[in-house]
Formats: sequence, C-alpha cells, structure tokens
Amino acid sequence: MPKNVSWDEQGNGDARGEWGTWDSAGRKLDLAHWQSRLDELRARHHVPAASLAILVDGAVHELASGVLHRGTGVEATTDSVFQMGSIAKVYTATLIMQLADSGQLDLDAPVVDVLPDFSVADPELTRAITTRRLLSHTSGLTCDFTYDSGRGDDCLAKYVEASKGVPLDCPPGEALSYSSIGYNVLGRIIEVLTGKIWDEALKDLLFTPLGLDHTMTLPEEALRFRAAMSHLGEPGQDPDPAPSWDLMPRSAGPYGRVIATAGDLARLARMHLAGGVAQDGTRVLSEETVALMQRRVVDSPDKWSVSADGWGLGWTLYDWNGVQGYGHDGASIGQYGYLRVVPSAGVAVALLTNGGGARELYAALYRELLAELAGVTMPDAFAPPAEPPVVDFAPLVGTYRREGVVITVTERDGAGHMVYEFVDGMKDFSEPLEIDLVPVTETVFAGTGVGAAFSEGYMPVIFSALMDGTGCVYIGMRCGPKVA
Repeated sequence: MPKNVSWDEQGNGDARGEWGTWDSAGRKLDLAHWQSRLDELRARHHVPAASLAILVDGAVHELASGVLHRGTGVEATTDSVFQMGSIAKVYTATLIMQLADSGQLDLDAPVVDVLPDFSVADPELTRAITTRRLLSHTSGLTCDFTYDSGRGDDCLAKYVEASKGVPLDCPPGEALSYSSIGYNVLGRIIEVLTGKIWDEALKDLLFTPLGLDHTMTLPEEALRFRAAMSHLGEPGQDPDPAPSWDLMPRSAGPYGRVIATAGDLARLARMHLAGGVAQDGTRVLSEETVALMQRRVVDSPDKWSVSADGWGLGWTLYDWNGVQGYGHDGASIGQYGYLRVVPSAGVAVALLTNGGGARELYAALYRELLAELAGVTMPDAFAPPAEPPVVDFAPLVGTYRREGVVITVTERDGAGHMVYEFVDGMKDFSEPLEIDLVPVTETVFAGTGVGAAFSEGYMPVIFSALMDGTGCVYIGMRCGPKVA
C-alpha cells in the first residue's frame, strides 16, 4: 500500500479489497477513487498538502496528497500533523463536559463561582455568564482579542486577567457571537478544576484514553513528526511558505491550537459517534452528555461562513435538507481544517490543509463524499442571485464595532458598500478591506472582493438586531453592534 494511504487496523472487521472496503451496510468505499479526487482537487485549488480521514462503520481510512512545504518538497503522508485552528474548541468543550459529567462543574452556575477573579467590562453582567453560554457562544464575550501572555504555564491565567476590560459584543444570552475569549475562559476553568495546565489535562483526560498519539498542543511536540508548513498567497495561485510555522501565542491553545493528523481527528469524532466510548471500551463521556453537546442551543443568523445552522455545546450544527450533522471548522494562519459528522450514517470526514484554496477543496470534495457515504446534499456555494432584489439600504448605514474591528457601512449610488477595518490588537493584521454588498435578501448580502477565505467566493454579511432593538452586523459569525 502507498505510504500516503492507511486505514485503522482497529476497525470492525470490514471486508477489504484492493484499494477499497465495504462496510456492514454494503457501502463501497473506493479508496483509489477518493485518492484520485483528493489529488485532483488539491492541485486544482492550489493547496500544497491535504490529509483526509474517512470514518465509516467504525473504521478510519486515511489519505494524503501533496507536499508539506513547497520550499523543501517534503511529501505529505497520513502521519503528518497539521494545525487545526478553532477545531481545538471541540477538544476544550469535550474536557469541560467531562467535568460536568463528574459533577465537578454546573453548566448553569456563573463562571465567577469557579473563577472568583473573572469579570467583564460591565461588572453587572459578569454573573450572567455561565459555562453553558461560553460553550454555545452566547456569552457575549468577543473573539478577536489578541494578547500574547507569554510561554509560561500561567499563560491562560494571564490571558483571562488581561481580557477583563474588553467590551462584550452583546449582553449575555441575547445572541450568538463566536468567541475565542470564551473558550480561553473555559480552558482556565479546566485548569482550576483539574489542578493541571490545559495542555496536560488534554493529554491525560482525552489524548491518552483515545489513543491519540499523533495529537499535541505545542510546537516543540509537533517537531517529533512530519509537520505541515503554513502557506500564504493570492487566490488562484500556488502559495509560498509563511514567514513562520505558527504565529499564535501559547495562550491561543483552548480556542485555536491543537495539532494532529486527520486520522486522529476522525478518532475523536468516533468517540462522540459511539456515545462517549473509546475504541478500547474506555468511557470518556456519558451517553447523555454526548447527546447534550449535539442539542441545539441557539440558531445561527449566519448560515454560510462556517455552514452553521445552529450551535450546540461546542459543536457547530448542520441541517442538510433534513439530514442532521455536527462538526467544526478551523483556521490558523495559513492552515485550514474541516470536520463533518453525520450520525444517522455513522460517517465522519476530516480534512486538514496547509494553504491555498482550502475552502474550495473542502466544498468540492465533501459534496461528493457526503452524498455518496451519507446521502447528504450540501448547499450550493453562497452567492447572490442572478437578479439581486432591490432593497432599502438606508436603515443599514452606519458604524458597527466590536473588539478588533470597525465596520463602516455606506450607500453609494443606491448600492451598499462596507469598509472592514482592523483596529486595537488587530490593527496590523491587514489593510482595510473595501467591500461591495450585493443583496441576497433584505438583510443578507454577498460581500465582493474578499476571496475564498470566508466562503467559496463571496463573504456573507448579515444584518440583524439585538433584543433591545440595537442593530448589528454578522461577519464571520461575529456580532458587531451598531454604534453610530
């Protein structure tokens, strides 16, 4: 068998032929076909390397394609590790739910009961923030607060302390707003309740019981393996190696840094599909807790940026024309990951990449894979209709602000326009983005000129309102209230 193909020998005894396998439901998984499609789509979309893991009927099958570093030409293999960005939130959420399972944590108690020094910019709202709201991104805590608290084991404690003065996106419990601060607070809760730093708790309580020996949190650990280099570049062109392998601080761990193979990510999904039981029979979560994590807490106004129909406790939830699923997307600087789980079919698919048109690769490959293996029809790429509706844009004009970003919406010759400007700790992230807004509905617009990082061509821009009537705009799942 080629070294860029492997399968999990601890599967359930599937019958296997040359480059293929059949599951107990009689589905044929043609590995040669999917290797060919992975190679073809990866090259078409200028993705240097991609690792794909397919979980079918309890068995994990792994494929790899391309090179880990375009400068050195090192080949991607199934044991290569990638940065997974926000997929780390699933690992943190799983640890939190273990603590809830054991009775150490009440999901509905105020966070301050566990972290007495925790507070937010509005002290009156501090006690309204609960662990359940942190898990479901309904706490109001913002996302783009960048703070390097150093490499020490106290980095999370320092990060949470530094975030005290950061304004909320919205009052707790009022709306969904994707939050990285919230997941770092969860990481700190784990540290306080377990007496271990987040990295150690993850190893002891999750990696070891699940046999995830190619999963880690720190760069020095990743160097033991073939590690994918990040790549950056213009859309439609082969990207070049990034100036650094990883530009995130250590404190990004609970919200953004777990490093793994696609196969190990699929094995985490396998535990959730199995009702909380590891492959060797070890119980990691109770069956009731696994189901609770997948239960909808909040609907998502933005159903396109990460394909989210709603949110559970840690999981992004999907509704594919009545077929329910869950998963998560992740992005670091130059690396992108995608996990989709279809419980009705017992199928999970994990894709990890290191640059280029990764989202376009994901969309094309998953449309085919999930249709064949799980009967899923994924939606078409987000785009405006051929004849956009005429909308009254005047009520939407104004300035919207959240930590790290100022969004200025204007009307030019009857059409919507937006300037997306990075400020505060994000001010050096990028030049301001000039974006035309093409109507999809009266409140949903397709932003032009941003590229495939946000969608498969257009950036979803969704206007909504908070409970008190304050207007807000959703971009990248983040809620930006109207301030002027």
